[in-house]
Amino acid sequence: MPRIDLNADLGEGFGVWQLGDDDAMLKIVTSANVACGFHAGDPAGMLRVCRAATERGVRIGAQVSYRDLAGFGRRFIDVTAEDLRADVVYQIGALQAIARAAGSAVSYVKPHGALYNTIVTNGEQAAAVAEAVRLVDAALPVLGMAGSAFFSEATRLGLRTVAEAFADRAYRPDGGLVSRREPGAVLHDPAAIAERVVAMVSTGEVTAVDGSRLAVSVESVCVHGDSPGAVRIAAAVRAGLEAAGADIEAFS
Repeated sequence: MPRIDLNADLGEGFGVWQLGDDDAMLKIVTSANVACGFHAGDPAGMLRVCRAATERGVRIGAQVSYRDLAGFGRRFIDVTAEDLRADVVYQIGALQAIARAAGSAVSYVKPHGALYNTIVTNGEQAAAVAEAVRLVDAALPVLGMAGSAFFSEATRLGLRTVAEAFADRAYRPDGGLVSRREPGAVLHDPAAIAERVVAMVSTGEVTAVDGSRLAVSVESVCVHGDSPGAVRIAAAVRAGLEAAGADIEAFS
């Protein structure tokens, strides 16, 4: 079994509204995708998560998104490339300052929600996000889907790409994720999810919703911090991978 990183979206509360159990997840994952305030998160929460991640030796990543607090970043926005590039630069820069104040640093960048899914195929937005990362720090790896337009643009610009798979999301036959609006898009059984992740990592394949087998590249596994039972799912995934002989370590 290879070395595997576990990442989760954290810091997604806003003011008095808390989402997920960040402290519990930080005991399990090796990389924290910290919301940067555009789809979720606020400065105090970002600093709190970064401090906790630093104490536990968890890598900090900038979870960048469309400017969409009301929709939690899950709605496509037809933003211009120029504006999207600036938005991503802004978000990374904000988290860099907060991570530095917490005694750490931003180690990678991962797009969130609708932006993540859009830049699988949308070349213009993919190029804008990749260029934003390069403008801030060309040494920052980007986390995303293998074979995506985003990875093509990132590679063109000399950025390191890190392929991830999703523990608790269903896959379409074309390799994309099933929309959250469709039934069965999000998986909930910790034991079944853990078994599925071990199979993905060990075989390089995943079963799509139609029963077909898809090839997947897996350097990091995403366990969503806002899913029901997220902590139990993440713990089961980690335990399953460790039992199968995988080393759970951050990729960066």
